[in-house]
Amino acid sequence: MKDELGISGRITRTFLTSEITPLLALVAFLLGAFAVFVTPREEEPQINVTFANIFIAYPGASAREVEELVSTPAEQKISELEGLKHVYSVSRPGMSVLTVQFEVGVDRTQAIVRLYNAIYSNQDWFPPNMGVGQPIIKPKGIDDVPIVTLTLWTEDEARGAYELGQVAHSIEAELKRVKGTRNIYTVGAPEQVVHVQFDPVAMAGYKLSIDDLRSALQSNNIRQTTGPLVRNNESITMQVGQFFSTAKEVENLVVGLHKNRPVFLRDIARVSRGADQPEQYAWLGTGPAAAQKGIHTQGEFPSVTLAIAKQPGTNAVNIARQVIDRVEELKGVFIPQGINVTVTRNYGKTANAKAQQLIGKLVFATAFVVLLVFFALGKRESLIVGIAVVITLSATLFASWAWGFTLNRVSLFALIFSIGILVDDAIVIVENIHRHMQKGDKSLLESIPAAVDEVGGPTILATFTVIAALLPMAFVSGLMGPYMSPIPINASMGMFISLLIAIIVTPWMANKILPRHHVTVTEGHDGKFYHWFEGFITPFLNGRNGALKRRMLALVILALIVLSVGLVAVKLVVLKMLPFDNKSEFQVVVDMPEGTPLEQSARVLSELGRYLSTVPEVTDYQVYVGDASPINFNGLIRQYYLRKGGHVGDIQVNLADKSARHRKSHEIAFSVRHRLEEIGKKFNAIVKVVEIPPGPPVMAPLVAEIYGLDYQGQISIAREIGEVFRQTTGVVDVDDSIENNAQKIIIKIDQQRAAMLGVSRQQVVSLVNAALTGDDVSYLHSEDTKFPLPVRLELSEANKSNLDTLLSMKVRGQNGNLVALSSVISLEKTVIENAIYHKDLQPVVFVTGDFAGGVDSPLYGMFDIMGTLSGKPLSTINKPISQLLVTQPDNPYEYSLKWDGEWQITYETFRDMGIAYGVGLILIYLLVVAQFKSYLVPLIIMAPIPLTVIGVLPGHALWGTQFTATSMIGMIALAGIIVRNSILLVDFINQQVEDGVAFEEAIIRSGVVRAKPIILTGLAAMLGAFFILDDPIFSGLAVSLIFGILISTVLTLIVIPILYYALMYKRFT
Repeated sequence: MKDELGISGRITRTFLTSEITPLLALVAFLLGAFAVFVTPREEEPQINVTFANIFIAYPGASAREVEELVSTPAEQKISELEGLKHVYSVSRPGMSVLTVQFEVGVDRTQAIVRLYNAIYSNQDWFPPNMGVGQPIIKPKGIDDVPIVTLTLWTEDEARGAYELGQVAHSIEAELKRVKGTRNIYTVGAPEQVVHVQFDPVAMAGYKLSIDDLRSALQSNNIRQTTGPLVRNNESITMQVGQFFSTAKEVENLVVGLHKNRPVFLRDIARVSRGADQPEQYAWLGTGPAAAQKGIHTQGEFPSVTLAIAKQPGTNAVNIARQVIDRVEELKGVFIPQGINVTVTRNYGKTANAKAQQLIGKLVFATAFVVLLVFFALGKRESLIVGIAVVITLSATLFASWAWGFTLNRVSLFALIFSIGILVDDAIVIVENIHRHMQKGDKSLLESIPAAVDEVGGPTILATFTVIAALLPMAFVSGLMGPYMSPIPINASMGMFISLLIAIIVTPWMANKILPRHHVTVTEGHDGKFYHWFEGFITPFLNGRNGALKRRMLALVILALIVLSVGLVAVKLVVLKMLPFDNKSEFQVVVDMPEGTPLEQSARVLSELGRYLSTVPEVTDYQVYVGDASPINFNGLIRQYYLRKGGHVGDIQVNLADKSARHRKSHEIAFSVRHRLEEIGKKFNAIVKVVEIPPGPPVMAPLVAEIYGLDYQGQISIAREIGEVFRQTTGVVDVDDSIENNAQKIIIKIDQQRAAMLGVSRQQVVSLVNAALTGDDVSYLHSEDTKFPLPVRLELSEANKSNLDTLLSMKVRGQNGNLVALSSVISLEKTVIENAIYHKDLQPVVFVTGDFAGGVDSPLYGMFDIMGTLSGKPLSTINKPISQLLVTQPDNPYEYSLKWDGEWQITYETFRDMGIAYGVGLILIYLLVVAQFKSYLVPLIIMAPIPLTVIGVLPGHALWGTQFTATSMIGMIALAGIIVRNSILLVDFINQQVEDGVAFEEAIIRSGVVRAKPIILTGLAAMLGAFFILDDPIFSGLAVSLIFGILISTVLTLIVIPILYYALMYKRFT
């Protein structure tokens, strides 16, 4: 046996009696305690995804003009940006909306600065007098998602949304004083306006035109400070003019003379200050579980909602708590009696609850691992392992905070998942010290460095092999990369820290805690196990005589691997990106046919709401018609915040706490979908039940992008593919980007007739716009309002719907005569043009859907649709359409279909994880080659890696769990864990042979002596995984670890000795 200590033995000897060792342990513990208190808490990890919307108006232009003259040039300039992922555009009549999405991880500030430079330094793509408006850039990111929403509602019939909105606006500034808040806004509140609803008949009687009213309002709402008046050695500031400050002043404005008498505005118009004409409606409804939120009334009530976002890197828990406390203080001050405030979103509360729950699981997992060591090695040894784990976790928490991670569900799950492997180093070290002490031939101070040194080399190597397996996962691209990155990074940092603790602190504790002398053990229990193991494995070791048995064992294992993989093919194991989580909310998104009035949409959503009010788990719901609800991360990525207009709406449904209901949110959403769709069909509405995705969201679970030369041809193909979607079993929520033909009336101006009467086109356009849309000709200067208060010229609502009234209105010709509008125009009925969509500079039509079939994975719905389309000629092109899974179409002049949605993120994630897996295996191989100085031995050591499949896939089938991205993480982690066991076995065999033990005997001894630490570390990892088994998202990771370790640990103890013997016995004999 070698007498010289290796690096691990020397480090242990240095710190074994050093006074600094306990201080290092104490510092690590205190740093962990510090991290727990200062690390910001939130429910999900921060994903640094930057994108922006660019709005460019081109009034009066057709959709095709907007596409050619605005959208396409802008896309070409934007596409040159560094770090760009996608650029989308929607060209509608009069407006282009571009969406610029940068790669995940691109610095937000740099990205937005580049975008501004690209847009504003290239504005010469259109002439200055062409009429294209100034581009408006609106950056968006994860911190734009509100963490708290407060819904103000009232049972007082005398109050409505207008009064609620005034209260909400009054408390916005108060809430902004809460440190850490970012964007605060109110949804559903109508704005204040001074309505000037003119009477065309009265105006004609007084011989006044709309231009006269506009001129009078603008020229009389003026005030200016002039130069000072110097008098009596004093400079006096002079101010001339007067602003309108009340509606009464506007009403009393003189707008003309008739028969030498002044004509007041009140003579020809109804002037009032109040709510703007409704462009959106919002109300709150209660459900059967409303009492859980302190709501003790049933029905639907007018409401507005305050949305509060937080600043980047701040603690969601603290900010949410402070905001809600501040609202309580404002009751009776800014919030009058009779107005109720209900917290309808509190991500701070859910983040804190999840953090507390996971910290509890972390404590229990640690306790059970210590208990395992207690039964296996003894109470003193378990105490050592327990202290080592606590110090390791403390230091890892500090390292996680220093790295920039928040305390969220993924980072905490990373620690729980890691608990089983963080304890491995300590268990191996303590078990070997325990074994050496049982020999009884050395003192404790002599035994500890020798024991650590014996397993130190393989322990260091094994630790780095686990890190090599995990760390490449940190480089997964796309949204999934930063979402899951806390797992490989925290686990890798934890493994490295655990190694340091194991060879520095653990031996010091062993010296202080273990008894000075152990009872010498020679055979005992290990003797029985030795004889059993010898009897089992010897037939496989008899040189050439055992070759047949070795081949039979290899065939059995190969057959088990094939059968395990076959479970995927027969759908006993279902592939999915991530399973649904059990949330406390879901959303109902409603699209009425284009052109549907706001009031009709409100009736439809009211009927949907009344059904939701009967669902037992619903506490409350908020209905938004004509506007979007406060966005969540899913709505941010899907850009629900851009949904505006009378034909759109959504319902935010809040559920009872998870502990107070039996059904999960996914079950509830599934159960209500059919009835909601039935209600929607009665009104030709598309109703989609949108659940909060468990991970990074996508545009829709199923997305088919249709490309081709002719946009009308793309639309026709998209309609055919949409029908295939609808006919595919399990596919629901089918929609597309094709807009229905809404009616449009074109007012054509007879240029020759208008010129003869002295009427310009500008006058006609201005008159029609003021009459129907309203013209904000001036503003009221009032100190009691937060927002600008426009003075709006418009027709009354009754007159707006009367075409004859519009045609009878008059404009003033150049000769001063009034000319009826009907004398210079004609009407033409047509339909509104379809919007034109682009993705990455190519015209595209989207077909979207979701999947609610038996396997509950959109991938299988996509495969079914692909199978149907591959054998179905489309009528538009008389052949099956070309389908692409990975690449964008090469030929833009050929019709093709590119699959996106959940498939794309699944492909990218599993592709990158597969690459990470491969890189990890290469790194493991290189590490083992460096240690054992052999090319063959590392292959033997890595041989058990495929054996994990025998446990992982059948485990998913038995447990009924989908194989997800977290399952893949478990498989990758298993590679490092299993290799660790192999290293311990092979290293011990080599040590025994060096000590003169016969090769066959060394093989048997390795299985016997190393069985205990291998089984102990395996059980520890399985115990840690048991505590995440009940989580919907991470259950796949738990199943992979539990079943993978269970099967592969047993097989490793058999396969490695046999395989090492088979390939190395000639060399050793």
